[in-house]
Amino acid sequence: MRSTLPMFVALFLLVGTLPAQTNPDPRLATGAHLAALTQTDFRILLSQAQSGDREAQYWVGQVYGEGRLVPKDISVSDEWMLKSAEQGYAPAQEIVGMMYAGVNGDYGKADMWLRRAAEQGNAEAQSWLGAFYEQGRMGATDYREAFGWFRKAAEQGDQDAQFSLGQMYEDGEFVSQNYTLAARWYRKAAEHVPNLGGAGEGRNNLGNLYLSGLGVPKNYVLAYMWFALASVDTNLKEAASHMTRAQVAQAQQMAQDWVRQHATKQEEIASVPTR
Repeated sequence: MRSTLPMFVALFLLVGTLPAQTNPDPRLATGAHLAALTQTDFRILLSQAQSGDREAQYWVGQVYGEGRLVPKDISVSDEWMLKSAEQGYAPAQEIVGMMYAGVNGDYGKADMWLRRAAEQGNAEAQSWLGAFYEQGRMGATDYREAFGWFRKAAEQGDQDAQFSLGQMYEDGEFVSQNYTLAARWYRKAAEHVPNLGGAGEGRNNLGNLYLSGLGVPKNYVLAYMWFALASVDTNLKEAASHMTRAQVAQAQQMAQDWVRQHATKQEEIASVPTR
C-alpha cells in the first residue's frame, strides 16, 4: 500500500487479502472490516480507488454494496468491483463472477471471472467453480472438474469445499466411494466456527456416519454430539432413541465442551440443546 495511507487503513486492506483459512469464515472477516470503517477511512479509500488502487476499489465496492457510511447502491458497487477485477484483484474477480452467475445467469462470464480468481488461489472462487461444475451450471455436469476445484479449495481450508469433497467421497461421485475419506473431510468442515454453510452440513453428515457406522465406528454418543453442534433436531431425536439418559447427558456435555474450546461467539453455546 502507498505510504500516504494511515496505518489503520493499510492494515485494514492487508487483512482483507489474507487467505481464507486464517479466519473461521471470510464472510465474517469482511463484515468486521466494514463495520470498523469510519467516514475518514472511507474518504481515504475512495481517493485511493479513484487513483486506481485495485484493493481500495474492491473495498469501496463493498461499502456501496453493504450501504455502510453511504447510501446502498448496487450499480455503483458493481462498477467499483469490475474496475478492481479488471486489474486482476482476485477477491473482486470472485464477486464479479458471482454477479454474472446470480444476477444475469451468464455462466460463461461467471466461469471466466471465477477461473481468473481461482487460478490465483482464491479458495472461494475455487469452491464456487466446483459447485457449478458439479451442478452442470457451466454446461454438462463435469465431476472431474468439480472434484479438482473442490480439492484445491478444501486444501486451503474452505469449509464448503471440504463438505462437498466429503459428499463426493460418500456418494462415489467421480471417485470410488470411500466413507473413511468422507468422514475425514466432513470432520475438517465440521471444525469450522460458526455453524455456517459447510461447517453445519459437515457436522450433520459426520453425525450420520457415526449413527450408521460408515467410515467410523458406530457411536451414538458422538453422533448425538455432532447433531447437537449442527442443531439438527430430527437427527438428535434419532440418535437419542438408541441411547440411555446417561449417554445423552455425556453427549450434551461433550458438545458444550467442544463449543467452549472452538467457538468465538458465546451465542453458539446457548444453541446446543440441553434437553
